[in-house]
Amino acid sequence: MESVYEKCFSYELTNRNIPFQRQKDVAIIYGELKIDDGLRLDLLVDELVIVKLKAQENFHPVWEAQTLSYLQLTERRLGFLINFHIPLMKDGIKRLIR
Repeated sequence: MESVYEKCFSYELTNRNIPFQRQKDVAIIYGELKIDDGLRLDLLVDELVIVKLKAQENFHPVWEAQTLSYLQLTERRLGFLINFHIPLMKDGIKRLIR
């Protein structure tokens, strides 16, 4: 289901003329080693905001840790963790700042 939510979310961004990239591969640099497929972001919005999309009944703290790691590794400041499998959408949105 997460891929469906990702497509719908992308559709809404497109309709609002908000630039974004889906499934963005981000290289990780470790010393002189470059790992091209180091990580993949669900969405990178306007080159600034990382969005991680989930569709799970229970919240897992590892999602927050992953999103914070993505922020650190990409030197971005703002991220959103959005879980669509929740009765009230506002309860499924977590704003994360590095």
